[in-house]
Amino acid sequence: MAPRRPQRRRDFGTVRRLPSGSWQARYWAPDGERRTAPETFETKTDAQTWLNVTQADIERKVWRDPDAGAIPFEEFALTWVKERGLAVTTEDLYRLLLRLHILPTFGEWRLDEIDPADVRTWRTERLTATGPTQVAKADRLLKAILETAADDELIRRNPCRIKGAGKESPDERPVATVAQVDAVAEAMGPRWRLMVYLAAYGPMRPEEQAALRRPDVSLDPLAVYVTKAEPERTNGQRAPGDTKSAAGKRTIVLPGFLYKEVDRHLRWFAEPGENGLLFVGEKGAPFRRTSFGRKWRKARELVGLPDNFRFYDLRHTGHTLSTRSGATLKDTMVRAGQSSEKAAMVYQHSPLDRQMEVANGIDGLVRTQRAKVAEVVEPPGAREA
Repeated sequence: MAPRRPQRRRDFGTVRRLPSGSWQARYWAPDGERRTAPETFETKTDAQTWLNVTQADIERKVWRDPDAGAIPFEEFALTWVKERGLAVTTEDLYRLLLRLHILPTFGEWRLDEIDPADVRTWRTERLTATGPTQVAKADRLLKAILETAADDELIRRNPCRIKGAGKESPDERPVATVAQVDAVAEAMGPRWRLMVYLAAYGPMRPEEQAALRRPDVSLDPLAVYVTKAEPERTNGQRAPGDTKSAAGKRTIVLPGFLYKEVDRHLRWFAEPGENGLLFVGEKGAPFRRTSFGRKWRKARELVGLPDNFRFYDLRHTGHTLSTRSGATLKDTMVRAGQSSEKAAMVYQHSPLDRQMEVANGIDGLVRTQRAKVAEVVEPPGAREA
């Protein structure tokens, strides 16, 4: 019997000439599958060079399955949102951004089809169709989704590379005066005036006020205890849950002038029962954002506040007044339930009248110091001597 021939070691790849005259390269991928180069080559040398580069990528462990990014963007994006474990309001926002701004362009594209030029074209088109704030939010979401695709080695690199594209630069929000806060509280009516004051002098977020119940309010000491939030989803349903961050759980000591407002609201308007909601509508149901918004817009117009003055802007007023009262940045962060100085600084305002106060204060300080120096240089009575 003839001796058995030794088994030939399997080569990494092969090249062959096709009937068309071009050359094809095939190789064994790390997953054990036989793969063909995505293109053909004019010469055998070109095909062999491509094989050598591919083999080097595999040995350096930088090879990527060329079919990995064949997943439709919409499929990957919706799964991404589902798997994040997001707060319901954040999930609502992401789905809205996808539906309005991202999926109409990239929904049917494969992940590996999206390149930096496509992202730039998309962003330019969006900026002509909507405001820069919405485009910045959409860009951040698109970048986050594609960054996960890159981490999962479905694409080589994130194509979202425009520096600063996800940064929001909104206009500075308006600040109300004390007289304007009182006027709009009066215009909102007895049932809702306390919400205005808690937003301005708390300062509390609307979703925090929505969750307040009788045990969360104290008259002695005059304070509000924030432990949870109930934001309203886009479908109109409440989403009870935690505060925006751990810093949101806090005790807010209220200024004494609000004692009568809080006491009267508890007796007249809060939901009956030991655990009744603090704010309910005329029919006893939790207030809705749409109905409250109509009341707010009407009151705002009645007292002459700007059309762009939102209910949420009352928090800016609260921050400004806290700062003017001598509160430190940390003090304002605690009152507002903010966990970072960057977030708190958004609400720090110094309008023209405050700048005039600062300038007058500097003027007085410098004059006093100069007077002291003059007394030392030329004591009283020196000229007479």
